[in-house]
Amino acid sequence: MKVTLVAGARPNFMKIAPIIHEIKKVQKQGKKISFRLVHTGQHYDEKLSHSFFKQLNIPEPDVNLEVGSGSHAEQTANIMTRFEKELIENRPDIVLVVGDVNSTMACSISAKKLNIDVAHVEGGIRSRDMEMPEEINRLVTDSIADYFFTTSELANKNLRKEGHGNHKLFLVGNTMIDTLKANMNRLKKPALFDENNLKPKKYLVVTLHRPSNVDDAENLKMLLNTLEETSKDYKIVFPVHPRTQKNLKKIKLSDKFIITDPLGYLEFVYLVKNSFAVITDSGGIQEETTVMKIPCVTLRKNTERPETVTEGTNILAGIDPYKFRPHFQKLFSGKWKKGGVPKFWDGKTSPRIVKQLLKIYSGK
Repeated sequence: MKVTLVAGARPNFMKIAPIIHEIKKVQKQGKKISFRLVHTGQHYDEKLSHSFFKQLNIPEPDVNLEVGSGSHAEQTANIMTRFEKELIENRPDIVLVVGDVNSTMACSISAKKLNIDVAHVEGGIRSRDMEMPEEINRLVTDSIADYFFTTSELANKNLRKEGHGNHKLFLVGNTMIDTLKANMNRLKKPALFDENNLKPKKYLVVTLHRPSNVDDAENLKMLLNTLEETSKDYKIVFPVHPRTQKNLKKIKLSDKFIITDPLGYLEFVYLVKNSFAVITDSGGIQEETTVMKIPCVTLRKNTERPETVTEGTNILAGIDPYKFRPHFQKLFSGKWKKGGVPKFWDGKTSPRIVKQLLKIYSGK
């Protein structure tokens, strides 16, 4: 069978990498499966894309569609047009998409228009927030996908409610955790760690990129001031997303903040693993902190990963800076929940996915 794997943005790379490694493993065992790796180029910054291929031992993509930036509509249209040509020239049995970025939706649409099967890794997760572009991408992708490799039973329930039969649903776990566990012994200490005399569990990590938190400079300032005032003597490491950079330049921060460019995967996970806690509005980081048992304060009204709250170390703090303070106070009082790890978040998700793909297509 022929599989086309799609990666477009930073989180995709961590989700695709272990699937590639597993396909290569079963190929050596004589299984008839091959893959073609398509990089849409949705993220084109060296720190956000290419370095991840190097660090995660992913082969260079067979093709880079090089769509670059643009509005959601422009980017989606460019991906669809270029991916359609790719599929016509290199038709697979199935297109495997991951996550919820524009590439996920656009490539699914192009594949289905050509009557090619689509499998969605991480299908069925929902935030119920239609202001999130990612939620629209999830809903559209899942409405047309043929198979779903899910991270939780809740995701399966969501898909059943939307009309999908059990024969399409496979609860396999979380491929991001496969990558996390596979690289725990390869983590790299970033240069800023020693340069700033950081000590394990004596600093915080902050990541912010969602419009509700960073697009208004005054709101961003209040958020960071609240964190500074409640964080005692802890340093605050802040890898700055390109979207956040513009308004951050308008804010004068104290020397408690250590500002840095986006880090490579191995360096960033090292920072998180050794931190006291993480404050974020990211989706994937909620999952990684849950598995590493690191307290996580998510600055969002909702999450598409509720198991990180109900089972893990994550809490939802909302988006109102005036209401953050009690959460931070609880964090530093030593009363944070210990949390557990969701079912199948064990580092063995990719073997389950590839095994199921081989089973599905053995009779076709």
